[in-house]
Amino acid sequence: MEEAIVMYPAPMLTHLAPMVEFAKLLLTHHPSLSIHILIATRPSQPSSTVPSPVPPSITFHYLPTVDLLLTSTGLDPLLFDVIRLSNPDVRRTLLTISNNYTLNAIIVDFFCTSAAFEVASDLNLPAYSFLPSALGAVACLLYLPTLSNKFTQSFQHLNVFLDIPGAPPIPSADMPPTTFKGNKLYDIFLDIATNLRRSTGIIVDTFEYLEPKSFKEINDGLCLPDYPTPPLYCIGPLIVNTTVDGDGVPQCIKWLNSQPSKSVVFLCFGSLGSFSVQQLKEIAVGLERSGQRFLWIVRNPPLENQSSNIDTKIDPDLKSLLPPGFLERTKEKGLVVKSWAPQLAVLNHDSVGGFVTHCGWNSVLESVCAGVPMLAWPLYAEQRFNRVLMVEEMKIALPMVESETGFVSSTEVEKRVKELMGSKEGDSVRERTLAMKQAAKVATSEGGSTRIALAKLVDSWKKK
Repeated sequence: MEEAIVMYPAPMLTHLAPMVEFAKLLLTHHPSLSIHILIATRPSQPSSTVPSPVPPSITFHYLPTVDLLLTSTGLDPLLFDVIRLSNPDVRRTLLTISNNYTLNAIIVDFFCTSAAFEVASDLNLPAYSFLPSALGAVACLLYLPTLSNKFTQSFQHLNVFLDIPGAPPIPSADMPPTTFKGNKLYDIFLDIATNLRRSTGIIVDTFEYLEPKSFKEINDGLCLPDYPTPPLYCIGPLIVNTTVDGDGVPQCIKWLNSQPSKSVVFLCFGSLGSFSVQQLKEIAVGLERSGQRFLWIVRNPPLENQSSNIDTKIDPDLKSLLPPGFLERTKEKGLVVKSWAPQLAVLNHDSVGGFVTHCGWNSVLESVCAGVPMLAWPLYAEQRFNRVLMVEEMKIALPMVESETGFVSSTEVEKRVKELMGSKEGDSVRERTLAMKQAAKVATSEGGSTRIALAKLVDSWKKK
């Protein structure tokens, strides 16, 4: 029978898209392979969000929708309920696929490992974990059970630097909130961390040269002092080439075409990134005072009492959200775009010289591959941890410094934007990011570390 592998991404676009890109990468080098991707459908996320187009060798299997009241698009305990309750359908689908194909392996998003590894074990199927994350964050997750045993207090109350193999010293408050004892997802993530070590292999969307310390210290077994470390495969960077809906060139690209080379700072904060009206006004004041050219994507403020939910059905009313006269005063130097822009195309435009980002890993990799230095402004999830990695270890970003409440003043925005676009510190991260852009090209070329890791991964499941 034809050989096949199964992939099981978490039902979130930021996890699904890199895994689909990984499937395409596998097929580029192993075109005879058949890849089957299981889609657990969240009530709030229709299946039409699956990235397209895809090669015919990739087949999507849509699992029945789990009957849950799920309104959030972010991390929520109900997301993990969807994954857990989909397990019988995962088992049935795997059995159906195995009737027609020789299954070599299942590659499971790390969010899904607790449930899916049990099924894989029952079917005697090698199970690999897939993490669309920084390798430093993987090191943290592997080491989490050790840290949990070491400290009785929750990290956010410790006010210390944590020594984690594979990462620079981490301020305890900058650990991912899901690692805080008492967080509603803490037990789930501790279970995920425990399951990682059961993996046949750990697949990460990064490349060795970007995170050499993490790569070495994970491989040396320092993150799992009491257990054997599974083989590590760095197969990134996986860049999702999204297409722009409709015909013609977007307005923001036309505007960038008229700007000087490397003169524009781009501000974009991901699909869930939003700010209060007060914070939006502070950003506007800081940008105006900086005197820098800017392209700023503005989304609606969060809905009342829902910190990560944004009303996406209504376009932002820029005049009410931004200071009076701001759009008129800055029209020669800046462009504010409502809700969305083609981020990859913008980052790769010659006019863009800096990127203010929420530190989501997909965005970080896109900026690295475009050679654009970053200003790190984390908002949620593991992004504060990512900022430490980006600033202290990778040295591809400068930090945006917030108050204890998370608020960033207009003075800080002005200072940091100027620093990124026109200082020795900004020049340093620019040179470093350009070096990483070149390193990414080398990694993904013939004989590069990513190509070698990919070949080793395929060999590993063929030997099972």
